[in-house]
Parts: sequence; structure tokens; C-alpha cells
Amino acid sequence: MIEKTYETKSGTIHYWTNTINEDKPTLIFLPGLTADHRLFDKQIEYFEEKCNVFVWDAPGHAASWPFEFDFDLTDKARWLDEILTTENIHYPVIVGQSMGAYVGQMYAQIYPEKLKAFISIDSAPLQKKYYTGIELWLLKKMEPVYYYYPWKALLKSGTNGVAVTEYGRKLMHEIMMTYDGDKKRYAKLSGHGFKMLAEAVEQKLPYEIKCPALLICGEKDKAGSCIRYNKAWHKDTGILIEWIKDAGHNANTDRPEIINEHIEKMLERL
Repeated sequence: MIEKTYETKSGTIHYWTNTINEDKPTLIFLPGLTADHRLFDKQIEYFEEKCNVFVWDAPGHAASWPFEFDFDLTDKARWLDEILTTENIHYPVIVGQSMGAYVGQMYAQIYPEKLKAFISIDSAPLQKKYYTGIELWLLKKMEPVYYYYPWKALLKSGTNGVAVTEYGRKLMHEIMMTYDGDKKRYAKLSGHGFKMLAEAVEQKLPYEIKCPALLICGEKDKAGSCIRYNKAWHKDTGILIEWIKDAGHNANTDRPEIINEHIEKMLERL
């Protein structure tokens, strides 16, 4: 994997990629809010010798800092496409965890002809019908909540709340420590992300997934209403869903071998 950068109007995005065969699909790993490229270490380790792989530190996250918080979900999807174009990646298979899958859905909305497959890990649909007014209102008010919440308590809830295994919790703790001593940045990053999500939902776009797709959700996912959203998403669209036993919100860190198997099946399907 080679680290590279891409300049935008708001800051520099850092990403990692390899190229084995330009004529084959590329796995595009998009981490969730406040997480970084390390979230997919077990997937990169498994796939980097087998196929084309891409992962980024999303704008404002980890190495992709400093960054102005003046962008929205559409900007993230467009920047992703510009990077993929620069890298001559023609067959993207987006594997998004939580916020990463929201970026994937926006990408599918803007570039339906480009996306070859979509895998959502512990995320939710972007269509307005799934959300209540109070949920969207609260999403826009999260920055002060994170800012005034004690950092030690945030660390505990941010690690124990998203993973159930020792590896998953240790990894998320290490990722969160990126922001140790700068809770203001962490609060801004979190608040902006949730606000960006709410604004994307309120656009009332179709967000239709027209390519092969798979929904993955940990049976012990306690992040918001993720399980409820996924049940409704599957019921309304018919997209296949896989429930992962003994896995939380970061299912790909709790049960990486099972997630890798599902990703590999998608590649075989393509």
C-alpha cells in the first residue's frame, strides 16, 4: 500500500492504494465518523495481495488534517470520485462502515453508472422516510454535546460502545487517542459529520442503489437505531442483509474473517 495525497479547496486528503490489475474491481474502504484507515487493517491485510485496494482518512480525520469544515456529503463523494479518476480506478466496489456507507450512497446517487457494487457495514439508508423530525434535529445539535462531555467518558463510550471484542475496542481506543488533548477538534469533527448526514437526508434524494449490494450489521450494534434502520432498509429494498453474531457497530473489527468472506463473495459475484 502506498500513501498518497489529494489537494482540495478545503484541505489535503491522505489515502492509501495499490494496483494489481486496473481491469479488475477495486475495493474502496471508507471508515466511519472519527475512525480512520486503521479501521480496515484486517481487510487490507487480507485483500492487498489479492486485488486492488483503496482506503482513506476521510476529510478532517487523522492524517487528512488540517481541513476546513466547509464541505458536505456531496463534496466528499465528488472528491472521492476525483481521486479514483486520478488513480485510474474504473470499477469501484465501495465498502463503507457507518458514515463511510453514507458517502457510498451519495456516490451512488451522483455516479450510478460508475459504482460496481456497494457494501454497507453497520450504517443506515439516507432516504428521508426512515428518519423522524426529532432525530434529524438532534443530529444537527451534537457538537456541543461532544464538547462538554468528559473526555475520559467519551473514550470509554467511544470504544466499548462500538465494538465487543478486545481487538475492536483496543483499535478504536488507539484511533480516538489521535484527538487526545484536542477535544474541540473531536467535537467539531463529530458535530459536523452528524450535521452533514442530516442535511443529506433532508435533500430528499432517491439514493437508490442500482448495483449489486449487501447490507451487513452486527447483532450487538448499539449505535443509535442502526439495527432498526437496517431491518427497514432490507425490508423496503430487498437488498440482502447479513447479521453478524458477536459483533457490534464496527463489525469488521469484531468479526473480520466473516466480513472478509462476505466481501470476497461479492467480488466473485462480480
